[in-house]
Amino acid sequence: MSILQKIKKYLTRQDATYYHVNDLHKMLVNDLKTAKLNLGQIQGMLHAAKSSVTTLHEVEFQVFSQWGDDGIIQYLVNKLSPVNKTCIEFGVENYRESNTRYLLINNNWSGYVIDGSDEHIRFIEQDTISWACELYTRSAFITAENINELLNYPGFQPEVGLLSIDIDGNDYWIWRSIDVIRPVIVVSEYNALFGNNTCWTVPYDPAFDKYKKHSSIIYYGASLGALCHLAEEKGYVFVGCNSAGNNAYFVRKDRMVPGIPAPSVAEGFVRSKFREAMVDGKRPIGADRVKLIKGMPVWDVASRKETVINPDIISYS
Repeated sequence: MSILQKIKKYLTRQDATYYHVNDLHKMLVNDLKTAKLNLGQIQGMLHAAKSSVTTLHEVEFQVFSQWGDDGIIQYLVNKLSPVNKTCIEFGVENYRESNTRYLLINNNWSGYVIDGSDEHIRFIEQDTISWACELYTRSAFITAENINELLNYPGFQPEVGLLSIDIDGNDYWIWRSIDVIRPVIVVSEYNALFGNNTCWTVPYDPAFDKYKKHSSIIYYGASLGALCHLAEEKGYVFVGCNSAGNNAYFVRKDRMVPGIPAPSVAEGFVRSKFREAMVDGKRPIGADRVKLIKGMPVWDVASRKETVINPDIISYS
């Protein structure tokens, strides 16, 4: 009996109750989950057959990631074949939408997630993912001072397969501080509003909260140039961004293989189109967004000097 036939049968019953409806909900969720996983596997196999790509956008698909990152990660993992099938992700909220969940379910990796909310971690620990997969969890507010201690918690080998950083604030400073693991792949959120010609990050503040720092909530993180500057120092190659313009990808130099692109900052940069800021009930578009944070302080990692955001000098092309 198909799921649609089951729904029709339940809804036409005279004694239909909350429990029947709840059962229907579970069936629908399970069927949808199975369909998403199956489609992801098909797309992953098609992309794995590619000998090379000119941009990571060619291999995007979405199962649990917010954008097309599941596909990018699958492509990189298939090409690089990390020995240690372990992944770590920061800032996961309830982990229903994330960059590493698909790796656990589809590739049978082991994972470790950290989030600053006790409530989010409790949700994850009660979710199916916690018993169906090997997943370590930790509730902690991440700082440059505590990150290495936090990373030691699950006892993973230093060569972690993938690290995903998305904490909407000190992303640059956290990656810069990490020295106890050497991920093969690093995924880091970048702030596309800072353009492709700057090396800016928000100044380090161990208590950084983008909702408190500026009413626009778009003052956070680092430019793509700043992350690429740091990647070079740490021995990584910039390999591209997702098509949404919020995540940048890096591969350790000693693990690079043919078939993975290595664009310049300008070539790989993607300008984001999503609009987080709200002003007088409206969401600013394009360059008007960055004008909201004009004059806010930023640290230039190339010149090692503090400056301020000047929309007139930012390039997006």
